[in-house]
Amino acid sequence: MFGINGGELLVLLVVAALVIGPERLPGYAEQLGQWVRRGRQFVRDAKARVDEELGEEVGDVDWAALDPRKYDPRRIVRDALLEDDPPLRPVSTPATRPVTGAAAARAATGGAAAASVPTPPPTPYDDEAT
Repeated sequence: MFGINGGELLVLLVVAALVIGPERLPGYAEQLGQWVRRGRQFVRDAKARVDEELGEEVGDVDWAALDPRKYDPRRIVRDALLEDDPPLRPVSTPATRPVTGAAAARAATGGAAAASVPTPPPTPYDDEAT
């Protein structure tokens, strides 16, 4: 309670009894008791009003699971990085291009020049980039 242990509380009570005096101590103790009772009643009324306003949905919530002290950023990042990602779609290549121009003429003649010139592989096409 307020970081005060039993020995410190006892010392505070003895000092309060000496400072206040035996004549006024019962009156102050009675006022303190009234304040404590009012505080407890206020807390009870506040809890009842919150329960009434929020309804039954609040009873279903697991508040311990939502405790912010349980969140470890390192664990969250590790779990996010180790998640199974959906499979990536392969990069599609366009259909082979028709041969036109000089290459078509060489291929049509069936000459050795057409066979000796290697055709470059088709350029990869990424359909997500365009």
